[in-house]
Amino acid sequence: MWMFDASYLLSNWKCIYGEGCKGVHEEDTTDLMQGCCSFGAHFMDKDDEKTVVRSSRRLTSKNWQYKARAAKLGWLGQERDGTPKTRVVDGACIFLNRPGFEGGVGCALHIGAMEAGERPMDWKPDVCWQVPVRLQETNDEDGHIVTFVREWKRRDWGDGGHEFHWWCTASPEAFVGREPTYKYLKNELTELVGPKVYALLVKELEKRTPTVAGHPVTLSRKPKSGTTKTSR
Repeated sequence: MWMFDASYLLSNWKCIYGEGCKGVHEEDTTDLMQGCCSFGAHFMDKDDEKTVVRSSRRLTSKNWQYKARAAKLGWLGQERDGTPKTRVVDGACIFLNRPGFEGGVGCALHIGAMEAGERPMDWKPDVCWQVPVRLQETNDEDGHIVTFVREWKRRDWGDGGHEFHWWCTASPEAFVGREPTYKYLKNELTELVGPKVYALLVKELEKRTPTVAGHPVTLSRKPKSGTTKTSR
């Protein structure tokens, strides 16, 4: 059984990396332009890790600021408990190009994919293109699985999520898109649930009024947004 958070998918949330994103630190770090890339990316499984192995080989020093550092240290790091993730250098993911880099600010994997005319989601760790969509599965005693597709909330980051100074799905500043979120995230949702389920989702959502009125965050105050060309 599939369940969907219609209030989120009918809202006009969008990623505002480089357009006012304040990051995931304990204070406003808009100027760092790190987005949610500050702590490195964890992998879902070995296939996820292999995706980045392949795509990282296609990056050059022109579109990856830390290519030389990765050649020396390797781009794969780990948590204290041994869980693999992308290495953190100079306070953020090794794949994050910083402000001032001529090859473009933002995820080098994203930039490389765009330059190659391919989908960034096919180059990145799964978590990097899935967030802020969350799949939450539950099983009953009979083995029946319910998958709930919803927005990624602070609690989904663990205890540290509540310490974020700012988080996009909890902030009206990010609800500034020109189309409903289910259209904005069409590729991501289709990849997660499959084309048939996505088509059924669209059919159901289009029976409803696609406005932001139903999302609680957008009722709190008027959103704001800036404009900067970057890549998340």
